[in-house]
Amino acid sequence: MCATWDDRWDEMDMGKVKSLPLQEMMEKRVQLAKTMANSAAAKCPSFLKHFAMCHDEWLIKEHIAQLKQSLSDQNLQLLPDYEQRVQVLKELDFIDDATRIQLKGKVACEVHSGDELVLTELILDNVLADFEPAEIAALLSSFVFQEKTDIEPTLTGNLEKGRDTIIAISEKVNDVQTRLQVIQSSEDSNDFTSQRRFGLMEVVYEWARGMSFKNITGLTDVLEGTIVRTITRLDETCREVKNAARIIGDPELYQKMQTAQEMIKRDITAVASLYM
Repeated sequence: MCATWDDRWDEMDMGKVKSLPLQEMMEKRVQLAKTMANSAAAKCPSFLKHFAMCHDEWLIKEHIAQLKQSLSDQNLQLLPDYEQRVQVLKELDFIDDATRIQLKGKVACEVHSGDELVLTELILDNVLADFEPAEIAALLSSFVFQEKTDIEPTLTGNLEKGRDTIIAISEKVNDVQTRLQVIQSSEDSNDFTSQRRFGLMEVVYEWARGMSFKNITGLTDVLEGTIVRTITRLDETCREVKNAARIIGDPELYQKMQTAQEMIKRDITAVASLYM
């Protein structure tokens, strides 16, 4: 069967097609057919078995070639950036020198809605222990609020202390990332000052203390929809911090985050749709 394979095809006559590349391909095919017909391999009773083995070998070689291409310099352009980011994690003790994940790294894995490095440092430095649930909710709002506002919030002394602590932690993280060239400009950094990240702290604080939605809208120039969206995202951040408290074995923080969630998740922010 293998020796007469060229006679089994009922094909259209390509000789009348005026295409030089096609005619060259057809001529090459004829030569290959003659080579195949004169080959002893075609008369081998185990031809199909041997062909399958050669085909498998060819597939493996092709796969190896693809892997080599993937590991080529052309495809490793992001490797320096990756190594710089790993170095940042090592210096901040998120991983050890053998790149094994540490407690900080496990906590950071629970954070997805805010700046993981800054929030993890805030949790592991036990900063939140000095604040009440309503104050914690207000502080955490800086991790989810990123809109523009021209009104400076009126904060209590304790909230100002918390705000300054967050700024100090973010600057420490930014200094490490800048020194290791992970961030090149202020636009890439976790800048909590110039980006007005604390613009809704007063709103969230008063909301958590029970003020009506109508009254808190008078405390800021931020749109009502943005306030609702921020509080909704803040609920997710509180849940993540609560999970982090469980990992580090801090029942007091866990209970505070549970209370903070209950305090902010009410009224209009608890409705699935504003049209309901």
